[in-house]
Amino acid sequence: MNIRAKKSYGQHFLINESLAQSIASEAIDLSSMYPVLEIGPGKGVLTKYLFEKMIRFNSVESDIDMIEYLHAHYPGIDIHLIYKDFLKLSFNDIFPEEQFVLFGNFPYNISSQIIFKMIENYKRVPVLIGMFQKEVAERIVAQPGNKDYGILSVLTQAHYDGKIIYKVKPGSFSPPPKVDSSVIRLERKENPEIGCNGKLFKSIVKITFNQRRKMIRNTIKGMVNDSEFLQNEFFNLRPEQLSVEDFVYLTNIIEQKTYKNEPGR
Repeated sequence: MNIRAKKSYGQHFLINESLAQSIASEAIDLSSMYPVLEIGPGKGVLTKYLFEKMIRFNSVESDIDMIEYLHAHYPGIDIHLIYKDFLKLSFNDIFPEEQFVLFGNFPYNISSQIIFKMIENYKRVPVLIGMFQKEVAERIVAQPGNKDYGILSVLTQAHYDGKIIYKVKPGSFSPPPKVDSSVIRLERKENPEIGCNGKLFKSIVKITFNQRRKMIRNTIKGMVNDSEFLQNEFFNLRPEQLSVEDFVYLTNIIEQKTYKNEPGR
């Protein structure tokens, strides 16, 4: 059964077996504590290791050709496969009221959306281990003051600590992507509650980074009925200079003040 990668699914099949085994072991090592939800199994280069170890897992795949390929090559694997778009998936349909590891060689065209869905469900996902384009991985783990630091960094790091655990060259895939890749590991913080209005926090992060060259004073002035208050030196900073804790502080003081229009409405 000859299967070619499809651009529409963002598919790049991992063919480096030693790397695949190392990545899979990251999830397998956690399987005594949590089941595993794999996104985009493709031809099963990671999936087969989960299957061989007989751990508790499910693999979500939206390409029916991949589902059929896995059925043909791994008899008995069908009970682990879910034919569905991950972004439309309800976690309660997979692991009701359970926490689980999010795992996989993620389709690059939805990798940021996978992170945002994880953030929305951070109480359910204690660990993520996933392959991303290098640039996306670097944005996720970037620290304040770094040019890659932005919306994805702050929203992820509000709940998770992350690091790059493998750097992967294009030759490890078929077809090789035009960019380098990285595997990241995100672990939920011991106290993942951010200590502020989550909806307002998200809105402030987006508003400020959408005008990242402007000082905070200028991007939030429409939200605060106190021009004198905004003269504080803190508001001279630009968003890439603010830590997650600074954004939490900013959210709380804006909520305490009377702001004119709630963002996002």
